[in-house]
Amino acid sequence: MLTQRIFIKNLKIFAHTNNVIYICTIMSDEKNLYCKCLYYSANALARIITRIAEEEFAAVNLAPSYAFMVMTINKRPGLLAGELSDIMMLTPSTVTRLLEKLESQQLVKRHMEGRVTMIYPTPKSVEINQEIQAAWLKLYKRYTDILGEEFAHQMTEDIFISAVKLDTK
Repeated sequence: MLTQRIFIKNLKIFAHTNNVIYICTIMSDEKNLYCKCLYYSANALARIITRIAEEEFAAVNLAPSYAFMVMTINKRPGLLAGELSDIMMLTPSTVTRLLEKLESQQLVKRHMEGRVTMIYPTPKSVEINQEIQAAWLKLYKRYTDILGEEFAHQMTEDIFISAVKLDTK
């Protein structure tokens, strides 16, 4: 695969012929030693985007994970806990823990039918749904303003596809 090196201000961009672009900051070798490591780069990105998301979702007094869960349940009342686990790409035990917290905040109601748990929104969660979506839109606006909309969309799609491929349950 042909690799082309392009220098722009403080960025070193490795552009491959298949239009995949890798960016490494030009710093000392000590600073950019792991810029081509997926684990290192994905975790750095996760920390940064989590901080930004937490700032935006603070307006509704919910952590981002809870906010996305509430939006999902509001959109699909009666959703099965297992389905929620699949949608959120979380383990069933993590979903249970998050649901317990949301239930204590009166944002969801769980209903058991045999061995199946169905999850329903509460009037309170429906009431704040537009505020949650507004926070989500602000999050989107913040990162697309920085990254550019087209790049942000492509990166989001690539990351999701990669997550699905790497999820070897």
